[in-house]
Amino acid sequence: MSKFSKFMKANKIEKKNEMYAPTKSLCDENGRPLEWEFRHITSKENESLRDDCTIEVPITGKPNMFRPKVLSGKYIQKMIAASVVTPDLYDAQLQDSYGVSTPEDLLLAMVDDPGEYNELTAFVQRFQGFGTSFGDKVEEAKN
Repeated sequence: MSKFSKFMKANKIEKKNEMYAPTKSLCDENGRPLEWEFRHITSKENESLRDDCTIEVPITGKPNMFRPKVLSGKYIQKMIAASVVTPDLYDAQLQDSYGVSTPEDLLLAMVDDPGEYNELTAFVQRFQGFGTSFGDKVEEAKN
């Protein structure tokens, strides 16, 4: 038996999907908010999302020098959209019904209450394994 046998993929615990109702404005026939299904994203997917949302910002007073800046709002939108299994935010018919053309815009159209969107953001961050919210980390870094 290999000294690494405990680390083999067969021993890795599979993360389960979770249900969450992000908005009270979409309800079933009994008036209960519809639950959406969320999946865990991989570290590789997360890095790709973060890279897609990173821009180079010029450093003041230092010509031709730049620093990376993550567009946190865009990153959170993309992370939530990548996490949603049901409803399918990539479905053209669903996007058309809201008059949007991207999963992120559909997400914002479906969860259009700012308070509900903030709660959804907090849920997805916890679900994806981030102990504190991204905003809390930004505030902590400022101090």
